[in-house]
Amino acid sequence: MLIMIRSIVRPEKADSVMAALMDAGFPAVTKYAVAGRGKQRGIKIGDVTYDELPKVMLMTVVNAADKDFIIETIMKTARSKGKGAFGDGKIFVTEVEESYTISSGVKETAGASEGVPA
Repeated sequence: MLIMIRSIVRPEKADSVMAALMDAGFPAVTKYAVAGRGKQRGIKIGDVTYDELPKVMLMTVVNAADKDFIIETIMKTARSKGKGAFGDGKIFVTEVEESYTISSGVKETAGASEGVPA
């Protein structure tokens, strides 16, 4: 089974997370800028409330057997100061039924390539 892991992290942690995944042998990551808020409902500085904070979403698809290792790597790298802090981010895990490589047309399911263009 294939698993999609989407992690929303602080912008200053994104490159470190990507480097840690690369070093661990998982180079395939999609990165894009997002904005939002979590349980803390943004941040208030003086009289101004910023309810949408800049974050980075990293998305990767891996075999289910690698899920726990990937999550541990992301959490260890993205967490602030030991125990962490509000706004460090969130990780979402979902199943992926199948994927296709556009250039070759190869369909992948359960981590195995079927090798036949779709």
